[in-house]
Amino acid sequence: MISTRTIHSEHHHFGWDNSLQSVLTVAPGDSLEIDTVDSSGGQLTVDSTVDDVSTLDFEKVNPVTGPIRVDGAEPGDILKVGIEHFVPSGWGWTAVIPSFGLLADQFTEPALHTWNYDPNELSPSVYGPGGRVPLKPFCGTIGVAPVADGLHSVVPPRRVGGNMDIRDLCAGSVLYLPVEVEGALFSIGDTHAAQGAGEVCVTAIESPMSVCVKFDLIKQTPLEFPRYETAGPVTSHFDLKGYQVTTGIGADLMQGARDAVSGMIDLLSIQQGISPVEAYMLCSVCADLRISEIVDQPNWVVSLYFPKLVFD
Repeated sequence: MISTRTIHSEHHHFGWDNSLQSVLTVAPGDSLEIDTVDSSGGQLTVDSTVDDVSTLDFEKVNPVTGPIRVDGAEPGDILKVGIEHFVPSGWGWTAVIPSFGLLADQFTEPALHTWNYDPNELSPSVYGPGGRVPLKPFCGTIGVAPVADGLHSVVPPRRVGGNMDIRDLCAGSVLYLPVEVEGALFSIGDTHAAQGAGEVCVTAIESPMSVCVKFDLIKQTPLEFPRYETAGPVTSHFDLKGYQVTTGIGADLMQGARDAVSGMIDLLSIQQGISPVEAYMLCSVCADLRISEIVDQPNWVVSLYFPKLVFD
């Protein structure tokens, strides 16, 4: 029998651990509405200031709601997770956190921007003088428990999913996860109102919300890493007026990404009169890193696409 139930956000944890007691058991075909906490674990609020970024307790960040046991799930199965819809909260935050981010060596001081948006219309959210960022809610962290015993950090993504920060895991998408333990032990969190591909400053529009997912099982089918399907175009919320694009070219893809982002920060600072740190956070929430060329050795090309409609 298909059912829809709710798991509230107090049922959250701070690491992957296959010994955790499940908070609920669902059957294949069940849908479940899950409340999530923002990636600060509730430490940052709509009234927070930049001083609060400096006092974050990193033992309490990146909480995920769960774990949820899927009846009949066994190692070697695939857990199919359909992302049905989101119920956004209407607020979020973006921060520069010292020692984190693609350009952590350049941006060493904390910064914070809080956002307010219409949770029903999801109209673009205002950023500084003249900026408006299109919204596209998605799940940043979504996965199942690993077979390795013990507590494992939520921060790095793994074969079983986790903190993948894939912007296209939005409403209508379907995620396939390899099951390593009996019951799968699914958890989800780190919801965002918007993000660029790459999340370059390490945060996007971090926003607590509820998400409705549907579970199914594909029995005994090999899957080395997660895969997913989208319901349609993935950048239509950005595409309308084209892009400005900066590049990084060289033998190291990470350095190429750094150079492309640095180039866009310089360009936006000059064109829009915003500070470099404001441009850095803006790139994190709406600019897409892409590998443009990876076959013409010894140099590769990384591009950063910034949607023109943000300032048009």
